[in-house]
Parts: sequence; C-alpha cells; structure tokens
Amino acid sequence: MARRIHPKPAHAALPTREAVLAFIEDSPQKVGKREIAQAFGITGSDKIELKRLLKEMQEEGALEKDRAGLRKAGRLPPVVVADIDSRRDRDGELVARPAQWDPEAGPAPLITVLMPRPGRRTNGPAPGTGDRALLKIEPDGDTPGRYIGRVIKVIGRNKAETLGVFRALPAGGGRIVPVDKKAQGREIAVPPGGEGDALDGDLVTVTLGREDRFGLTQGRVKDRLGSLGSEKAVSLIALHAHGIPHVFPREVLAEAEAAREVGLDGREDWRDLPLVTIDPPDAKDHDDAVMAVPDPDPANPGGFVVTVAIADVAAYVRPGTALDREALLRGNSVYFPDRVVPMLPERISNDLCSLRPGQDRPALAIRMVVTAEGRKLRHSVHRVMMRSRAKLAYAQAQAAIDGRPDEVTGPILDGILRPLWAAYQALAAARDARGPLALDLPERKVILNPEGGVDRVIVPERLAAHRLIEEFMIQANVAAAETLEAARQPLIYRVHDEPSLEKMRALGEVMASIGLKLPKEANLRPALFNRILGMVEGSEHQLFLNEVVLRSQAQAVYAAENAGHFGLALRRYAHFTSPIRRYADLVVHRALIRALRLGADGLPADMETGALSEIGQQISAAERRAMAAERETIDRLIAHHLADRVGATFSGQVSGVTRSGLFIKLDETGADGFVPISTLGADYFRHEEGRHALVGERTRQTFRLGDKVEVQLMEAAPVAGALRFEIAGGGRAGAPAPARGGPRKGRPAPASRDSLTKRRGRRA
Repeated sequence: MARRIHPKPAHAALPTREAVLAFIEDSPQKVGKREIAQAFGITGSDKIELKRLLKEMQEEGALEKDRAGLRKAGRLPPVVVADIDSRRDRDGELVARPAQWDPEAGPAPLITVLMPRPGRRTNGPAPGTGDRALLKIEPDGDTPGRYIGRVIKVIGRNKAETLGVFRALPAGGGRIVPVDKKAQGREIAVPPGGEGDALDGDLVTVTLGREDRFGLTQGRVKDRLGSLGSEKAVSLIALHAHGIPHVFPREVLAEAEAAREVGLDGREDWRDLPLVTIDPPDAKDHDDAVMAVPDPDPANPGGFVVTVAIADVAAYVRPGTALDREALLRGNSVYFPDRVVPMLPERISNDLCSLRPGQDRPALAIRMVVTAEGRKLRHSVHRVMMRSRAKLAYAQAQAAIDGRPDEVTGPILDGILRPLWAAYQALAAARDARGPLALDLPERKVILNPEGGVDRVIVPERLAAHRLIEEFMIQANVAAAETLEAARQPLIYRVHDEPSLEKMRALGEVMASIGLKLPKEANLRPALFNRILGMVEGSEHQLFLNEVVLRSQAQAVYAAENAGHFGLALRRYAHFTSPIRRYADLVVHRALIRALRLGADGLPADMETGALSEIGQQISAAERRAMAAERETIDRLIAHHLADRVGATFSGQVSGVTRSGLFIKLDETGADGFVPISTLGADYFRHEEGRHALVGERTRQTFRLGDKVEVQLMEAAPVAGALRFEIAGGGRAGAPAPARGGPRKGRPAPASRDSLTKRRGRRA
C-alpha cells in the first residue's frame, strides 16, 4: 500500500485531527507523542499543545492508548493476543478474535490467521482451534474491519472457553454438559438470552463467567458447531475438542478438482507387471500394490525380487500449493468408526492416486532383491506408470492361499499370490531373526448399525495376509531411508527410542508383584521384552503384561535426526508407503524424487534439516491429536451403547490403579471405566504404588493391576465417554490386619490418570 504524505499545516504548529489519525493508521511501528512530534516537526512549547490535542482525541473516543502506544479507536495494535475460533470461515481459514475487547465498541473484529509455510521457522507448534496465540496483524485491504494475522507464538489453550452440549430449558436459557471427562457433574448454566442460536442437543463453545449463587459456573454460547441429534455426529465432538481441520477450504478443493491425470512423461512403463492391491474390504483408497517373483539370477538360489509400488501423490500435490499447506496442517488422515477425515480431498485420495485395477496410475516403486533367508541384497527406486491387476481384500487373498479361491483369485493364484506368500515366508524368517517387539494385544473394531450406533465390538482375526503386507511395507520403508542416507539427502525419519530407565524400573516393579523377575541385560533390545512376554504366555497374566510392556515403550515420533526404531529393531526407518494419508510419507517421496533426479516436483532445495525438524514436530503433534480423538470417539460411542444397560454386571480387568480408585477395562467391549475408591467398602484402602495395588488396611483385601473383577455399571455419560462402576466381585482376599488404636481420618488426594495411547500397526 502506498504511504500517504502528512504535510504540516501551513499556518499552524499543530496537525489536524485527520492528519494525526491518518499518520497513526499508516504507521507500521509503535506510535506515541514523540513519533507524532517528529513526523510533523513539532518542537518546544508546541509539544504541550500536542499533548492536549491527543488527550482530547482520546476523550472524544477517536484515539485509544495502551502499552503498545496510540491507535485509532476500534483498530487493533500491530501485535495482539487472540483466541482462535472453534470453527473456520467460509473459505476454510482459521479465524481469531482479540482476547481482550470492549463490547461497547461493537463486535470484536475478525482476524484471518495465516498458517506458517512449510520450511519456515516458527516459535513452536502450529495453532489450532481453541488456542490462544500472539499474532502480528495488519488490516485486510479486501475487507474493511478485518485483519490478517501471522502467528508469532502459540501461548496455550483459551481457558475461558469450553466445549459442551447445550440442553435447553423450557423457560429459556439452558445447561451445558461439558465434553471433558474431568468436568463431569459440573454443568454450566446459560441464562436466558445467552443461548445464541443454539438448539437443544447442539455442540457449542461456551465463554465462561463466574459462578452464580447456586454454585454453577455461568456461561454464554459463543458458537454453534453442529447438531448431535444422531450418534453419527459423535465424532464431531472429538473434531472440535482437538481442533482437527475437517472442512477443506474452497481454494484446496478447487486445486484438487483442477488436477488432471498424469501421463507417462518419461516414467518407466510397468503397466504389464502383475501388481495387486490387498486392503481391508471397506477401503476406498488403495495406495500400495505389491508383487514378487523368483529371482532368475543363479547367484541367488531360492531368492526373490519383491516390488512395492506406492501411489505418486507428489505428482499432484506440489510444494507450497494450497493442497500442500492443508495437508501439512492436517498431518494425517483421521479414522473414526462413523467417518474418515482425509488428509487430501477425495479427488486426489480416492480417485487420481487410488491404484484401481485396470487403470493407469503413476507410482513410486521400490524393487528389492532378497535371498531365500529374507536378507536384502540390493534395491532400486523407480518412478513408473502401473496398472493394478486386481483389488483384493485380506480375507479374500488368505482364503485363496488356504485353498478356497474365488473368481477373482483363482486365475492369479499360482502366478501372483503363491510367489507373494513364498517371498513373505523368507522375509518373515529374517524378521524373526531380527527380533522386533512382538506384542500380542487384541485390536478391537467397533461395528456400527445403520443409525450410527454401536452394533457390536469385534476383534478381527489376524491373518498371514495382514502380516505379509506389513512386512513388505516395512522393507520398503527401510529401503527408502537407506537410499536417502546414501544420497546425503535430508529426510524425516520415523523414530522410536528405547524405554527410559524410569519406565524399566516401573516394569520391574509390576513383574515383581506377580512373582516374576526382570531379566538383566547390558544392552536393551526388543528380544528382552519378548522373553518377558514368553514367561506369561497362556497364563492369566498374558493380556495384562502385554499392556504393561506397551506402556513401558516410548512414543514413536517423526524427526529429521535418526535415532533408529527400537520396536522394529531397525537402525534406520522412514515412512514411505502411505502418502495419501500421512504427510511424512509425502516428504519422503519428494526427497527421493530430488535425490534421484526423478522429476521437477521433488523436495524444494531450501528444505533442509532444520525445516524438516519443525515439520516433524508438527506432524507428530497432529498424529497424537488424531489418536486421542479416535480413542475418545470410541469411548463415547461405547458409552452411548451401554447407557441403556446401567445396573448390568460385566467382566473386566483392572487396567489402572491410582490413589483415587481403579480403572477397569471390560472384556466384552474393551471399554474403560472408573471405580471410585470411596465405593470399595467400609475399609480404608491404601495405594501401594510399587505393587500397583489398593490394599484394605483392616481386611487386607487387595485390588491389583491385572486382576480379574466383576463390576456393575452405575452411570454412563455418553457426551464425555465416561463410565462409572462399582465392584461386584473379584479382588484378592487377605488376612485381616490386627486392630489399631483408632480410625484413619481422610483419604489420599485423588490422582489423575496417565493416558495410555495404543500404537497401532499402521502407526509403527
């Protein structure tokens, strides 16, 4: 914007009011009396008159003054603390409002938040809905009264707001049921007139006020986010609670719709190769295809040539585009029982980059030569055009190998499927020799009915077909990392550190509580944990100890510096095989394209280790929020499912022990609930942290981590996904303690539960 000239008045020492306002409005820096005096050449005693003029302008409401200096009334300072709204504008952009604003000045102005571009250094994580951030702002020239803000720093969450479900009262106003488990039982009162446009059952954000005389916190509805009239909308709570972007901006959708199919364009023509996809039966995007053939080289008797082809997302999502910025913001796709929130629009993920049978699709492929023992001799990377021979489901492929082929698998059984299985058996032998962590935990899946409610919870059978694809993907990921390291090309690794000494001590204490001793080894390896799990295989402690070993592991993250992958027992590992649903994989694809000169759409030249490190932190945080949102949604769905069964008795296992009570995992659904310590009986129960147990001081009755119990469901809170139980049977009887002088007074203070995040196979 061209800067206006503010001339001094011809016959007066002081500038006009209009000139002062114009100067302040145009100035990009802090403006005070001194800056105005310098700009208009005011000296000596005239400064007293200038001070009087500025005071009059403030009293008239034309000027405002604060720590940042003078500014035109109603205009925000150059740097402002703002709260990011819980919903986006119509273009899908994040918007914020100043954290402090005088309502008498009218509605708070909106600030369009510009997200940091990939590679640009930021002071911490990218902002999300509900965050409070420090923004550097400037007026939006296209929209009067609006601003554009660039994030300086994310300060934290806006604690003056909360998320809940609005329940209307007949006389007006209503109550807000918070979605946070910790806030259960503490409803928020909304006075008449404070409900905005919210209807009964709507998910809303609420601005909190003070407690009223009845002890309820007062609140006013800020934003109506959507109706929760159906269980199909339960995932909406998690989306807003965690600030997960789920509506694509118009610019992103326009880019996706404008994309056209990529031609051969110098790629290797692999359209005649017998590549097939093997996925879950309900998969809509198919981003990986595989094949294997016996190695014809006589120097590698019994060996195989294994090929993994991955959809070439980099051909359609170019660095710096709106598609790319949105993919980085999302970080990954999020999977709920009732919906998928994809990282990329369907035009890309389900169409152009889906390896559909019989259709030409661009791919980035890794070809690996392995020995009969599964040891990799060499590999190569190729940019190709492929055509999938068949789309198979896991069970369908497994049935063919087990002697039950159908019309699809029958014709390809001998030529395609049997060589795949033979190559997998070789790779599996090498995997077993390597000794990765072998946890055996049931992966429960929630099956919904047509209305969106829970029909049943199942544990899908674990097939060799699943392990085949997993092993092929692991080997391709390793090969990608090795290629980039050899080329000295910066990349994003998938890093899994070894357990800390503190967690190992805790594991030893748990094992001692069930009569086992933690083996001592100089070097910590996954094989140690596998031996521990072997000690309890087939016993009552098997599931319990698998859970405890999982808790002892570090969180896998994305990083630009390699620290190896402890769980997989690999020295280098990178995610390459799912660029449709993980931004890390897209970065690795671009790095390969750049390192091997496979095209002009590789990683930008200025994208070095520092920038990749920041991207790794951002997408690691996005992954953690996705996992939390998925877990909480399942908790809410199951709480809905069990709400009609209050009073029923269930079998379960003690999954957590704290000073405030027991956490119970139900056998039937895998759902978690809580037993308050106050409901355990007339005895005083002491928390013995080292034994992970609550022990009755008088009766010596004991509830220990891993114990089988019967519980009665006393309360279900579907909005929060919370279940409250009471013990109906179980625990361990003990010899009563001798009588003591007097009753104990009080109980230990409650302790919060440490969250347990399951790391699923697809997130290894």
